[in-house]
Amino acid sequence: MAAESPRLVAKRRVEYFEIAARTYFTPCASNRVPFRWTVNPYRGCEFGCKYCYARYAHEFMELRGPLDFERKIFVKQFDAGRFRRELLKLPLGESVALGTATDPYQPAERRYQITRAMLEVLAGAAGLRLAITTKSDLVTRDIDLFKEISRRHYFSVSMTVTTADEALARAMEPLAPRPLLRLAAVEKLSRAGLRASVLCAPILPLLNDSEKNLGALARSAAAAGALSFGGSLLFLKDCSRDVFLSFLEERFPLLARRYGERFKRGAFLRGAYPARIRQRLAAIRRLYGFDRAAPPPQPELWPSPQPLETQLRLF
Repeated sequence: MAAESPRLVAKRRVEYFEIAARTYFTPCASNRVPFRWTVNPYRGCEFGCKYCYARYAHEFMELRGPLDFERKIFVKQFDAGRFRRELLKLPLGESVALGTATDPYQPAERRYQITRAMLEVLAGAAGLRLAITTKSDLVTRDIDLFKEISRRHYFSVSMTVTTADEALARAMEPLAPRPLLRLAAVEKLSRAGLRASVLCAPILPLLNDSEKNLGALARSAAAAGALSFGGSLLFLKDCSRDVFLSFLEERFPLLARRYGERFKRGAFLRGAYPARIRQRLAAIRRLYGFDRAAPPPQPELWPSPQPLETQLRLF
């Protein structure tokens, strides 16, 4: 499918292609994540984060160049009717995450608006636990739709802010919006009455894992009105290990060997370190009141259980 995808636009450093979508909702069976379905409007991501685990998605399309993931962006063909039919097959209360492998608000979204088209369909349905994860302040463009979605679904936006250090953020996430812009977006979402959180992901040993860095992020998240703050540890799949270690060799050569040793035998960090970071995050959440967040109220238009045939007649 990738080989047959027509090129839509070629910019100075990025090419956009159109690709067919066999399905829009993809099941996820991992016990490491809190959702059962994923939706990704694009394949590839222009932000070019050095640690990105999703580079494997391009390998499925036989694109294995070190920069293919951020230079060749595939825009999924969108059929609103088919998207709606897939949506209505999901049981009441299913958890869906939008933007798990590529950012749904990357620069391509300004041009193609596939994310917004999907949200427009979601705003006409009800009964999901829907979460969006992004690094982009473009997310505030869709506040109007988010308000309607929140009346029908349990809905939240997680803004990933890896560090408050703008120089470090620019090095690790070359084309992602600056941390201050992301935090400003959280504040705008919160003021609109939406549930927004800040996620420090990934947490990288000796780069952004200090109490000072995590505390600064939590303090900024609280000031922006975020309802929760959390973090997750770096994991390096084979597809991202070489890219990230090359980045360390160039920018933080003293850390490259240590990272290489820690991730030589697997993608995940082992030993006492993960528990220490969990304890650090828990203490920081308590300090800034994130451990006292109230559960979300039931959405105004949350549906009662009804057979699929009834739902189809409603739409």
